[in-house]
Amino acid sequence: MAATALTIIGSVTGVVLAPPALADDFGTDISGTWRVFSNGEWARTNDVLIDEKSVLETWTVSTTCVSPIECYGEVTSSLGWTGSARLDDFWYVEHEVPNWMPCPNGTFATGHQKFILWGVNRANEQRVNQDISTFAGRNVTKSNSGACGVNQPKVIELPVLMERIA
Repeated sequence: MAATALTIIGSVTGVVLAPPALADDFGTDISGTWRVFSNGEWARTNDVLIDEKSVLETWTVSTTCVSPIECYGEVTSSLGWTGSARLDDFWYVEHEVPNWMPCPNGTFATGHQKFILWGVNRANEQRVNQDISTFAGRNVTKSNSGACGVNQPKVIELPVLMERIA
């Protein structure tokens, strides 16, 4: 009887201490290659439409998900920058843009670019959170307050469409 009890305890202990399987990406991992289009035709600064150049780039994304709501990773753009990616209700991709805003004195201020992305079903335009092949979102770049001697940050926002290509 004592040997049987020890065997059962040993078996239960082995099950409890076994590491969880990590084979599932929870349907939220966005690793792959993406076509990203920021539409300058609808660009805004301080909520006013402005004429801005549209940007087409290709992203190589490498992310890891530890739960259906917690993912992180790295994005490399065909435009030469690398940034961080994280999932927190929306996907956020962020990086610094050196020499983004010219100042009157001949220097330049750094921009902080953030893409805010959410999955969409193109057939019905509903938001989706798993197995996403198309994202809509915003491309927001802003300077620090006080940059170039101006007490307010410059903010430029463009709508974004992101589609999986591989």
